[in-house]
Amino acid sequence: VCLFLMAANVLEEDSMEQDIESPVTIHQPKLPKQAREDLPKNINKECAKRKIQRYVRKDGKCNVHHGNVRETYRYLTDIFTTLVDLKWRFNLLIFVMVYTVTWLFFGMIWWLIAYMRGDMDHIGDSTWTPCVSNLNGFVSAFLFSIETETTIGYGYRVITDKCPEGIILLLVQSVLGSIVNAFMVGCMFVKISQPKKRAETLVFSTNAVISMRDGKLCLMFRVGDLRNSHIVEASIRAKLIKSKQTKEGEFIPLNQTDINVGYYTGDDRLFLVSPLIISHEINQQSPFWEISKAQLPKEELEIVVILEGMVEATGMTCQARSSYITSEILWGYRFTPVLTLEDGFYEVDYNSFHETYETNTPVYSAKELAEMASRAQLPLTWSVSSKLDQHAELETEEEEKNQDDQNERNGDVANLENESKV
Repeated sequence: VCLFLMAANVLEEDSMEQDIESPVTIHQPKLPKQAREDLPKNINKECAKRKIQRYVRKDGKCNVHHGNVRETYRYLTDIFTTLVDLKWRFNLLIFVMVYTVTWLFFGMIWWLIAYMRGDMDHIGDSTWTPCVSNLNGFVSAFLFSIETETTIGYGYRVITDKCPEGIILLLVQSVLGSIVNAFMVGCMFVKISQPKKRAETLVFSTNAVISMRDGKLCLMFRVGDLRNSHIVEASIRAKLIKSKQTKEGEFIPLNQTDINVGYYTGDDRLFLVSPLIISHEINQQSPFWEISKAQLPKEELEIVVILEGMVEATGMTCQARSSYITSEILWGYRFTPVLTLEDGFYEVDYNSFHETYETNTPVYSAKELAEMASRAQLPLTWSVSSKLDQHAELETEEEEKNQDDQNERNGDVANLENESKV
């Protein structure tokens, strides 16, 4: 259907041009094969809805992959953060491998010491004092390494005082074992207690809405906290992600523009006990100043919202993120209330957290609404008192004019009397 309409429009436009140039109607030839093959491609670009690539996904994860990183050594300089950022399966694999390699390495050294001292040749000889009692092979040396590093100490395999190299190795393994334990246990603890897991219970509304609030066009979205433990010093920020071309011709593919959600008034500091509706007033400083309801679906933009604060239980900083694309911004809607007053407490109904309802909202942009209000401002500001003052001024002017006419008449009469007396 789209192909047929496009072809009909092309033929109609060409025929109109021919009619304008010449009164003779010229029948258009059939489209060539190449044109017929290329036509659906152009139509598909116009008719098919382009998919908007998200910069930040709904779950808060950034949809950005770092490629062609040549300075990979920088990841090793901060090995602790690198291990924490790894996925759980890799983290557990490294955790097991570090301990296993450490035990095998020191077990090999214990076996070499016993082999070089000749303990393997005097197994069962009561007159021979070995470096480690009851060490008769690599397996027993590996078990002794595990007992030494984990400080288990079963008491069957013990080091003797006739082996100074064994005493030195015992000290080295004990120190290095403590370092490995501190590093790996600390890494696992941080991995488990990461504050981003707390962000899983911070929720954002599925859609953002645009409607009137206090006589002004506003962009709004809702945030909430599912836990009873609160987010301390919570703050909200919003960014507009949209491509931009500067006046000099420079193209910025992912330009970030700040969206004011109460920075100057302090409304961006939240007391997040119950769900809150975050509002952005669309004014002259807003990037949505010239966007109307009809123009909104044509825009390729994304709104990224960021909620930050400290976890009350741990004191660690937490950040939750979400985003809204144009198809998720509803024009002319409001959020359904979720807070009700019960017997002695307030109850939040999270079943209605994402629900919206339609409301009367002008389809014009905030700029157009401001222009219409400015044009209608003069008649609307007229009052009864101003009209009375205007009538009073007109009456005063008429009285002054009548008085001047009377004076002129009196002057003419006086002149005539004087002339008659003369």
